[in-house]
Amino acid sequence: MTRPPPRLIVGLGNPGADYDQTRHNAGFWLCERLAASHGAAFATEARFHGRVAKCPPAGGWVLMPQTFMNRSGQAVGALARFYRIDAAEILVVHDELDIPPGQLRLKFGGGMGGHNGLKDITAHLGTQDYWRLRIGIGHPGDRNEVINFVLKPPRREEQALIDEAIDRALANWPDLVKGDWNRAGTRLNARPGGKQNSKDV
Repeated sequence: MTRPPPRLIVGLGNPGADYDQTRHNAGFWLCERLAASHGAAFATEARFHGRVAKCPPAGGWVLMPQTFMNRSGQAVGALARFYRIDAAEILVVHDELDIPPGQLRLKFGGGMGGHNGLKDITAHLGTQDYWRLRIGIGHPGDRNEVINFVLKPPRREEQALIDEAIDRALANWPDLVKGDWNRAGTRLNARPGGKQNSKDV
């Protein structure tokens, strides 16, 4: 099945200096580096409730909602409606508890795994059929510790693994821009060292 390339890349996180270095902001980290690698600058756009960069080489618009995580859909919905971007042309980059640091998963549609940002985006778009690039941050091992865990910075060794995963995502970004989702998924979903995970694409 042929699917269109992305026209909107959304990084999820929470705004403000208190959250900059926390695990929940992994989506912001990738988008900041993606825009910087193409010399694109973010500007605050009140009508889109976020920071926005126009970056065609990266796939079009890059958006970091400034609404806090559980209201991310307000920003995504506003920009997508204004530019008439279909859900299938949106790639959401976010942290993922169920994946170890250093690993990625690219997938289309599916469940939201309890992620409040995805829940709100799905509600505003009216569909789950958009792309997600999940950045592994690991799990604290106790569901009661999840909120505290995602709102704290990674340990040094975890941060190094997350940075390496972001490096790998950016190195394979040209495949995403071309809409070659299968090739991108094969490379991004592979574990460090080359072992292939089960396909999500």
